[in-house]
Amino acid sequence: MYSTNRGTVGGFFLAGRSMAWWPIGASLFASNIGSGHFVGIAGTAAAGGIAIGGYEWNALIFVVILGWLFVPIYIKAGVVTMPEYLKKRFGGKRIQVYLSVLSLMLYIFTKISADIFSGAVFIQLAIGLNLYVAIIILLFITALYTITGGLAAVIYTDTLQTFIMVVGSFILMGFAFAEVGGYEAFMQKYMEAIPSNISYGNTMVDPKCYTPRKDSFHIFRDAATGDLPWPGLIFGLSIIALWYWCTDQVIVQRCLSGKNMSHVKAGCVMCGYLKLLPMFIIVMPGMISRILYTDVVACVVPEVCQHYCGTSVGCTNIAYPKMVVELMPKGLRGLMLSVMLASLMSSLTSIFNSASTLFTMDIYTKFRRRPSEKELMLAGRAFMLLLIGISIAWVPVVQSAQNGQLFDYIQSVTSYLGPPIAAVFLLAVFCKRVNEQGAFWGLIVGLLAGLSRMIAEFAYGTGSCVAPSNCPFIICGIHYLYFAMILFGVSAIVILLVSFMTKPIPDVHLYRLCWSLRNSKEERIDLDADEEQDKADEKDNESVNEENQEDPGCWRKAYNWFCGLDQQKGPKLSKEEEEALKKKLTDTSEVPLWRNVVNINGIILLTVAVFCHGYFA
Repeated sequence: MYSTNRGTVGGFFLAGRSMAWWPIGASLFASNIGSGHFVGIAGTAAAGGIAIGGYEWNALIFVVILGWLFVPIYIKAGVVTMPEYLKKRFGGKRIQVYLSVLSLMLYIFTKISADIFSGAVFIQLAIGLNLYVAIIILLFITALYTITGGLAAVIYTDTLQTFIMVVGSFILMGFAFAEVGGYEAFMQKYMEAIPSNISYGNTMVDPKCYTPRKDSFHIFRDAATGDLPWPGLIFGLSIIALWYWCTDQVIVQRCLSGKNMSHVKAGCVMCGYLKLLPMFIIVMPGMISRILYTDVVACVVPEVCQHYCGTSVGCTNIAYPKMVVELMPKGLRGLMLSVMLASLMSSLTSIFNSASTLFTMDIYTKFRRRPSEKELMLAGRAFMLLLIGISIAWVPVVQSAQNGQLFDYIQSVTSYLGPPIAAVFLLAVFCKRVNEQGAFWGLIVGLLAGLSRMIAEFAYGTGSCVAPSNCPFIICGIHYLYFAMILFGVSAIVILLVSFMTKPIPDVHLYRLCWSLRNSKEERIDLDADEEQDKADEKDNESVNEENQEDPGCWRKAYNWFCGLDQQKGPKLSKEEEEALKKKLTDTSEVPLWRNVVNINGIILLTVAVFCHGYFA
């Protein structure tokens, strides 16, 4: 925190493009795997078997697509946020604002509230605090170091926490398998893990609600009756993964901070290898938890579940925390809990950092025409507090959604809101004929369709196996992964139709913004070039005014240092120096040797991904 340049927008939000490959890889993994994964994935695994591990392995393919196809375009375009890329690519303001608002909605509904909830589940089990007291303690500590540190602080803390998290979960995996008696015994005992209490009043619970699924040990399941149907797992999930890994601010921001292209690709490959682990350190231990604590984790009677974990729809969410508290020896248990909370904080900090970047750079600047750097930093920090408030209010909904399975809830909301964004980015990069009108109407149609399904589902409630929801089949009957495929298709068709019916964007505005023109050397005239020029002139006037200010007092200096606002103004750059700096920030050249090394590793990673899917299919 002390050494990084956090008083400039480039330093606070992009860590000055100086990161090596290993912190990038570790940070990608850490901001992806929060305690939400430990609670959510292990819980879904306890309920339904290993198929949920397919979600993790799907990422192996998409980190390669991110590093090899998307990041080079983003770097050449010279952008800090994803909406900023769309603004350069399409011009106009409405897409940028739409995307920023939608991303913030997704952060609140899926990421922040789910992470807060899962962290609180851990504290609740370990210390026995009330859920909401736990939440407030957690957020206080997290907000403290995000507000003071900026992105470089986030990336370095991520790296350390990833290391401890992986080691801790490996140890727990060892204890878990030792307790069950090895892999063969685990497979056999899981199929027999049926709770003892299966009736309440005079009602017997339907056996399919508490018997482990016959296909528990298959990743690919029946297309019609499966809980995660195989076409959905291959195609529907790929659409969500494209949105998450290739267009999401939290992830892409990590890659844009890399020293050069080889470092970015190596970081992506490292993250891919790390993503092999969750199947073994989260999914299988979650299933073992069901074997060891069958009556608690697999409870089906609403009153019993309410007693054990405070929600009547089911207790699978406590599968992993329960094991940490019961199985780990004393010292390790403390380490593991602190790591869980650290992982929670790392994913929260990265989300807060990215959310405030989006808000200040893309939304705030629309209302305030000429904010100073200082005002932007303060606006971002004030916005974080607002985010936290809304997210806490949403926690009760998260608690009872999707059969009480946290991970299913996160994925379903993403399936309703993410596909239109994935369609726009995919077509923006690979089809230069797409224009602003097409992209905008594709996004709007997609959003209306997705929201209608999401609102209907929450209005009817998702129900549980014992008390199913009475939502009509046409709305809630289509599996969310199938819905993602339909939504993606509809959005893409609208984008292309409207684009071909309106006039194309001239090439002079598209150099280095889409795949077919990625290597052109000609100068690009940005669609918003006039606006940028005005901003540059304002900046010059501002710096003249700032030179005439007097020295701040001691308290003021201390406050400024704490919030990263005190950096000395660097010497004013000449035109040539600015050009050189811009060139460094948009450079994607690689040393041939390292290019070949990362390319070979990328191919190996893809082979491993195919093998893993095949072996457990």
